[in-house]
Amino acid sequence: MSKRDYYEVLGVSRDATAEEIKKAYRRLARQYHPDMNPGNKEAEEKFKEIQEAYEVLSDPEKRSRYDQFGHAGTAGGPDFGGFGGFGGSDFGGFGDIFDIFFGDAFGGRRRPGPERGADIRLDLDVTFEEAAFGVEKEVKVPRTEACSACGGSGVEPGTQPLICPTCKGTGQIRISQSTPLGHFQTIRTCHQCRGSGQIISTPCKACRGRGQVERTRKIKVKVPPGVDTGSRLRLAGEGEAGLRGGPPGDLYVYINVLPHKFFQREGYDVICEVPISFVQAALGDEIEVPTLDGKVRLKIPEGTQGGTSFRLRGKGIPRLGAVGRGDQHVKIRVVTPVNLTERQKEILRQFAREYGWEPVEQGKDKGFFKKVKDAFMG
Repeated sequence: MSKRDYYEVLGVSRDATAEEIKKAYRRLARQYHPDMNPGNKEAEEKFKEIQEAYEVLSDPEKRSRYDQFGHAGTAGGPDFGGFGGFGGSDFGGFGDIFDIFFGDAFGGRRRPGPERGADIRLDLDVTFEEAAFGVEKEVKVPRTEACSACGGSGVEPGTQPLICPTCKGTGQIRISQSTPLGHFQTIRTCHQCRGSGQIISTPCKACRGRGQVERTRKIKVKVPPGVDTGSRLRLAGEGEAGLRGGPPGDLYVYINVLPHKFFQREGYDVICEVPISFVQAALGDEIEVPTLDGKVRLKIPEGTQGGTSFRLRGKGIPRLGAVGRGDQHVKIRVVTPVNLTERQKEILRQFAREYGWEPVEQGKDKGFFKKVKDAFMG
């Protein structure tokens, strides 16, 4: 039975680079590896074919002979021996298989490097006015910091750490594994020193060998104008301390705007409701209206109906990170008088007669409210 073209097996062109060949091999090897397809003979044969093709094409000398003479140029080539007889320390293409499934199993010393500290979340309450115009708040943040006594090493000043006896300072230990493919060796992080390669025999008294201490810091937070509930502020480097010389995390401040007794917010607009009397609504008036900037005068035209809204331009919330402000909308609520005296009631009856309304007697003239509606609503 003739063999398939090695380039066709890996799905690459004849002028493919070494990196392209390796990338194609990794993808196919993972797909057809026997461990991924237990009991699948077809996948096992396919895997052997892929391995054989890569064994040749990954070697510049073997690839050159193959390009010149085809399969005849590789006669007496690689012996796969049912994946069990690797022999020696040069595994050829099989090293890539180990890398796919076990990571950098045959690499040298690989200790854990610097690790960035964790981020911290802080919820901050601000008043309506503080959210509108901005404010600077001082907050207390509990966090871990590098121990100042040992500089974060965890070692008592004046002493030195010892080489880990388990991993001999490499930070890694070799573990043998028997698999259907043969006997493999993998490398894992040393459990005794946790990959550092060192054992602290004399821990720092200040931090008890942790290299970090718990502290509560006072931090000033500048809240910009225009924030709203849910706005998030990032303070770089104000989070938890990093490990092994890594940078600290960040502090994220989430804003919660407390409700106001008079104002409400819709986007960058401010909404408020102002009560006026029946007389003010009918005859018109000029009233004082509270705003975020103080009181302003607002003219109420005669015949103003309840629910009418007036706009005060530029009296709303400053736009976050931009120029300009929203508006303030003043909604009018006409207040109906209560606890009238007999004289006041008579005045209103007289007004009703002159205006064309008949006085209401209990149980009579059910159309009175319709007349009121017609008079005020048109």
